[in-house]
Amino acid sequence: MPYYGFVTRTAAEVRLDAREAYNANLRECPGHQLLATLSDKWVTLVISALADGPLRYNELGRVVVGASPKMLTQTLRTLERDGMLSREVIVAVPVIVSYELTDLGRDLLPLQRAIKAWAEHHIPQVHAARAVYDGDR
Repeated sequence: MPYYGFVTRTAAEVRLDAREAYNANLRECPGHQLLATLSDKWVTLVISALADGPLRYNELGRVVVGASPKMLTQTLRTLERDGMLSREVIVAVPVIVSYELTDLGRDLLPLQRAIKAWAEHHIPQVHAARAVYDGDR
């Protein structure tokens, strides 16, 4: 029988590989890290702040209340690295830096808006559940 240079795998091995390829529950999965990024509150607030168009760094700092300059910078770098926003530097005195959502970042907006709407609609139920939980402790 001729050798074709590949290893035969069982159907079970193939299914296991397919199941683990993009399983965000597994730490090794690229989706795991992306979900961690997307669930960060600062990421959510920055993307939301940029929904209506580009903003300069100081404008973002005023809109994303509570974010320290270090946290805002770190969040912006993460989003730029992941392709969700673009950074434009305009040479002037002083230098102007603005941030804008890319197509990928805009694609995330409907999901974020749905989660925000869900939270606003259900916050009374969450507060009631917390009161019951805290009262039982």
